[in-house]
Amino acid sequence: MMMMNTCGNNLSQECIGVRERCEELAKSSSFYRIVYSEIEEIGWELLRRLGGDLTFFSFHVLDKKRRAHILEIQLHRDYPKSPPSVSADVPYMFTLEWSTSSRLKDVMHQFQKHLDDLQDFWSVLDDIDKSLSVVDAKQPSRASPGTIASSLSISTSTTLSPYQNRCRFIGPVPPATHMNNLHNLWRRNSKKWSKEVSFPENLECILGTELPKPPGLQEEDDHQQIECGICYAQFLPTDAELGARSGTRTDYTCESISCNKSFHSLCLTDWLRSITTTRQSSDVLFGNCPYCSDPVAVKINNK
Repeated sequence: MMMMNTCGNNLSQECIGVRERCEELAKSSSFYRIVYSEIEEIGWELLRRLGGDLTFFSFHVLDKKRRAHILEIQLHRDYPKSPPSVSADVPYMFTLEWSTSSRLKDVMHQFQKHLDDLQDFWSVLDDIDKSLSVVDAKQPSRASPGTIASSLSISTSTTLSPYQNRCRFIGPVPPATHMNNLHNLWRRNSKKWSKEVSFPENLECILGTELPKPPGLQEEDDHQQIECGICYAQFLPTDAELGARSGTRTDYTCESISCNKSFHSLCLTDWLRSITTTRQSSDVLFGNCPYCSDPVAVKINNK
């Protein structure tokens, strides 16, 4: 029989009942006696879940910044000869140091030290949550690196890990030239990363663009800044390879009154070139708007 329980800061009646059950089990074997005494040593008020056979339980742990964490512990029947298995909502688990004289409180101490080592990483994640638009923000996880919505010439994300910062570009398949421009931009500017400024500021500096803010922090004049309907960015990347178009705003608007969608002419050109029904006459491409399908015509700029 397996029974689960939840304990708050103060022992509830249910928790007291579980504790009494554990006391009874402790009388029946050395395994139960050891586990009961070691839970007692840690504190019943930290217990969150408990298996009826005392082989599985979890503890509530607060780090230095008062962030809450749950440490899950699975015991083998020959415990403490075999070390416990541990898991938690963290980017990577620590290597458990264990001997036959070790106790559960040693596991807790090692986990607390591991949380201390991750404080800078989580502070950066908190900074990202406050300053930038984050994908899947409704389901945050301290084990998963942050994925940041970015306003570049294609849909992008930035993945943060405790070891290094990496940027990959995802979303609808973009024109190859845009992808290459962004990769080149990242490689060229990555050395500009500074420990003196925040992660969001570093990211905007390297990518040469302003990143979207959380909905509640949008600037008052955001509605006046028009984003491209293809790349979802207000400006093209700041890149020498784009020449005079580098960092420019949207410069083409669909003439359909019901659509009126804005684009970078460069984005629209690449889009039209990817459509087999597009026609070209001299230096003008004729096709259909990606949103309303009304006719559009855009002049090719080869400079």
